[in-house]
Amino acid sequence: MNWIDHETYIELFPPKEFNFEECLIFLGRSDIEVLHQIKDGFLYKLIKVEETLILCKIGCATNSIKVEFPISNPSANERKKAAEYIWEWFDLNQDLGEFYKVANEDEILKMLVHKYYGLRIMCIPDLFEALVWAIIGQQINLTFAYTLKKRFIEQFGKFITFEGERLWIFPSFESIADLEAEDLKKLQFTTRKAEYIIGIAKDIKNGKLTKELLLEMQDYNEMQKFLMSIRGIGAWTADYVIMKCLHKASAFPIADVGLHNALKNLLGLEEKPTIEQIREYAANWEGWQAYATFYLWRTLYDKEI
Repeated sequence: MNWIDHETYIELFPPKEFNFEECLIFLGRSDIEVLHQIKDGFLYKLIKVEETLILCKIGCATNSIKVEFPISNPSANERKKAAEYIWEWFDLNQDLGEFYKVANEDEILKMLVHKYYGLRIMCIPDLFEALVWAIIGQQINLTFAYTLKKRFIEQFGKFITFEGERLWIFPSFESIADLEAEDLKKLQFTTRKAEYIIGIAKDIKNGKLTKELLLEMQDYNEMQKFLMSIRGIGAWTADYVIMKCLHKASAFPIADVGLHNALKNLLGLEEKPTIEQIREYAANWEGWQAYATFYLWRTLYDKEI
């Protein structure tokens, strides 16, 4: 991590393949997102360091990301934790130069990497949040998924008020582990999704499932197999979490509907491609399937390709 602590603010120096504005487009795709706000080109994000809630105002300078703290100045350790969170959130450890070499040789990807140059996977550093969001999104459209997420956060999360608006942090696994399925069903969660989420909260609470444990597994297939052994986590959910939380660029949520729609639109197909067709399209994406998927998702927010 390349950063400077200026005491009243911090400055992060991302790799040259970074475009803050492109990342904001992805982060701004829902009008009912409550975990961050975008105002006047700045990104406002509430993070938790131990028991302290810290509001970060994130902006982009010429070659750096400037992070200010509009409410109160955190301690040196808290500023360091904020820098680490934001570095991971923007996936700044990933060497996109290698991805661009692969993409420039690929008929599907080469036009996308020029158009969206500097876009990075917007990650979900917290394992519980990543798993819950993936489970919420199972077999429903994105709009309703955001509605359920908003209800879940506003019911069980914590917030601060800044300039008349609430900024929230995601509910902790501890606060969810003791719930009953009925508590989530009141928010329109299905019985199964409610049971899955509470079960995962309990697994994290008792140490059966942790991010550290998963990151110790170097092998992608081992990660996937372990996650899929947990009730409620199928192949798509496991791949999504490996991609968005565990930073494996080879993760490939091949069953993702958004991926299918993006390929259909981009290639002018009459129907969505089959899994076998997608495997053929992805033959050259080895090691970078997660970034290929993310760039294809990005096309869904354009009015025209």
